[in-house]
Amino acid sequence: MRLMIAGDVMTGRGIDQLLPHPGNPRIYESWLKSAYDYIVLAERLTGPIRAPVSPDYIWGDALAVLQAHHLDLRVINLETAVTTSDDCWPGKGIHYRMHPGNLGCLTTASIDFCSLANNHVLDWGYAGLAETLLSLCNAGIKTVGAGLAGTEACSVMTASVRQQRLLIFACGHGSSGIPPDWSAAPDRAGVCRIETLSPPSADDIVSRVEAIRRPGDIAMVSVHWGGNWGYAVPPEQQQFARRLIEGGIDLVCGHSSHHPKAIEVYRGRPILYGCGDLINDYEGIGGQEEFRPDLRVLYCVELKEDGELKSLELIPFQSRRLRLEWAPEMDRRWIRKELDRECGLFGGHLTSGAADTSFLLEW
Repeated sequence: MRLMIAGDVMTGRGIDQLLPHPGNPRIYESWLKSAYDYIVLAERLTGPIRAPVSPDYIWGDALAVLQAHHLDLRVINLETAVTTSDDCWPGKGIHYRMHPGNLGCLTTASIDFCSLANNHVLDWGYAGLAETLLSLCNAGIKTVGAGLAGTEACSVMTASVRQQRLLIFACGHGSSGIPPDWSAAPDRAGVCRIETLSPPSADDIVSRVEAIRRPGDIAMVSVHWGGNWGYAVPPEQQQFARRLIEGGIDLVCGHSSHHPKAIEVYRGRPILYGCGDLINDYEGIGGQEEFRPDLRVLYCVELKEDGELKSLELIPFQSRRLRLEWAPEMDRRWIRKELDRECGLFGGHLTSGAADTSFLLEW
């Protein structure tokens, strides 16, 4: 089973304003009042962008990679509401939304699954969440991690790949900024928010997966956790991820960090502690330059029939003019050095991949 895994895909705000059907640009941030201003910031840094762009524009060189890898499924964390709702969540500093008419930016990349268990899917209220779920469903994209009630938000979704099934469970932890009152309940819409990264929480997820698991199924857990910056992996994250794998989960995919973090292979199963952002409108925003937030990574994960890791390829890109481009050689060397150091703490090592434009994880 060959999976494309990506971290945060943030197609709201400035990205939305680039696309053919921009929504209301009004935002409620202390520093900017129009989402279009994020395009202006990007243009000051990397050059002019002629809007509107085509739906495939933001993927740039990544589209050719997706087509060449013969992937079975493509999974992202969609960190935006897809809605025309103006009901912004009170007291929240940043609100992301994309107009439903711009969903072509996801379908053009053939996205199969969107995790919605994050700290932006309810930015525009419950009406915004309901429209997000409906819009993605109508576009043929499956969602996991949010719903109109607790049973829907914390359900396990399935996808068939030839003679196997992939089971996906998505959840978010408060350390990523998900407010407690966003947690779905039997009579309330919301996200699948876990209170603690504890053994009982991990065991609860495993039991939900095992309840529908059949022989031969491969199971994945997508989890939104931790802060935006820094390479350190908190002990509770490692313990939680390892507990999931000890219970039978085959792949743990973490996100929330704005840059890629370490990868661990535990009992033959991969743990991606932080996939980093893939698409956002952050060009031109100063600060945190030491983490090179302009560099992005796509992950191609190939699993054996029993769920054990066969190969893991990291493909680096650079965001310029709000578009993914091949990362220059000097930048590829930089991000390889950084990630090789971090993966080394968990027994991993990065080697050169095809044509030296990607990295392969050895463990």
